[in-house]
Amino acid sequence: MFLGLDLGTSELKALLLDAQQRIVAVARHALTVQRPQARWSEQDPAQWEAALDAVMGALQTGHGDSLRQVRAIGLSGQMHGAVLLDSHHRVLRPAILWNDGRSAAQCAELTQAVPRLAEISGNLAMPGFTAPKLLWLRQHEPALFGRLAMVLLPKDWLRWRMTGACVTDMSDASGTLWLDVAARDWSDTLLRACGLTRAQMPRLVEGSAVSACLDPAWAARWGLDASVIVAGGAGDNAASAVGMGLVEPGQGFVSLGTSGVVFVATDRHAPRPERAVHAFCHALPGRWHQMAVMLSAAGALSWAVRAFGFADEAVLLAAAATLEAPQRARAPLFLPYLAGERSPHNDPHAQGVLFGLIAAHGPGEIAYAVAEGVCFGLRDGLDALVPPQGPMALVGGGARSDWWAQLLADVLGHPLVVTEGAEAGAALGAARLAWLAWSALPGQGSAPERVRQVCRMPAVRRHILPRAHEADALRERHARFQALYPLLRSAFPAH
Repeated sequence: MFLGLDLGTSELKALLLDAQQRIVAVARHALTVQRPQARWSEQDPAQWEAALDAVMGALQTGHGDSLRQVRAIGLSGQMHGAVLLDSHHRVLRPAILWNDGRSAAQCAELTQAVPRLAEISGNLAMPGFTAPKLLWLRQHEPALFGRLAMVLLPKDWLRWRMTGACVTDMSDASGTLWLDVAARDWSDTLLRACGLTRAQMPRLVEGSAVSACLDPAWAARWGLDASVIVAGGAGDNAASAVGMGLVEPGQGFVSLGTSGVVFVATDRHAPRPERAVHAFCHALPGRWHQMAVMLSAAGALSWAVRAFGFADEAVLLAAAATLEAPQRARAPLFLPYLAGERSPHNDPHAQGVLFGLIAAHGPGEIAYAVAEGVCFGLRDGLDALVPPQGPMALVGGGARSDWWAQLLADVLGHPLVVTEGAEAGAALGAARLAWLAWSALPGQGSAPERVRQVCRMPAVRRHILPRAHEADALRERHARFQALYPLLRSAFPAH
């Protein structure tokens, strides 16, 4: 039995996986985000520990026998967050999260200070990454910066609480802007530019390697065996890919979560900073991936629900689905940049836009424009990556809508599949990484055999093929969508 823990932005999820690849149980606990100022996004790590206690308590109550059979724990989580500890491992301030936009100025400073930044890290400086957050801290909270002894990513703070070890994995470390992604090692040049040293960084391990052993006190508290190991784990997207068996070059997925992601695995480090593509280590040794990220995907639907009075996202999508082709052709266009944007624009100042409104437009046209605009943003991301080979898996809450999934396939011009257990996402990948770490112990077979056994692609539940008869109309609207951003860019504040 293997346990996967996924520390997301909105919830912590725990998943029990048995050796027959069956999901035995899932427990969730909601989390909240604090926004003390515009563009700020923070969480108190104490909330994560309370959530961990809650999900483990729920598993212990309902599945105590299965919990006692757990051999290893894997961790996944939201990337880029900065958890700041002093020399006594006390949290200095609330964690600054991935969707925090306060450090745009520091991104420019870091890029100027290190001309080889994109070459070393494989990525452009963006406010979501960890390094600019630390530059912001050094400038705006210098007393706290002076007390800083360790920087941890969110899931790795939970690891420290569970094991006493400060460790991170290659995939999550790739999102800090301190990793030499090709070498899979910390870059002294990038750390020095932020006033930091290796001593303030966690130890690096591969996602499928053993990182530490569970503290006996926590094991006893949760009814686990004292010999349980904790795997390196992964950032949420790399973990999701492992959960779907997407570990070979050319395999990929599209995620319609709060944010949107297009992910393609590679067998080498393949940066494309000129298109604001993320080039990260994958969760397995000798593997990397490219990733295009948009900051508001299903999150844009949630905004539209609140702004236009729909009962929920399902009602919004149902309204969009009622439109006939002539209505869709006349619908407004929507730029989904409600929190700035990463790929392909790298513009923290970008804003959302509804363009082309007329008096005849009603709720259906607004709903359609928002859903379509998210798909267009994902298409821009796909075009920035190496071409995927074969169908791409579709994951995230948006995958629950057959209509939206079909629209996305039509816009991408690429076949999609929905697999069994797709909703388990990164928690399943974390459990599989735990399995790989445990099976790497002596006598468990060769590494390629283990990966083939554990990282199988789940059964396909649904095939979604792009429809040729929709292509021309969508191509014309996508061209108009792409023309809007460069026309409006200079009008966004701070440009």
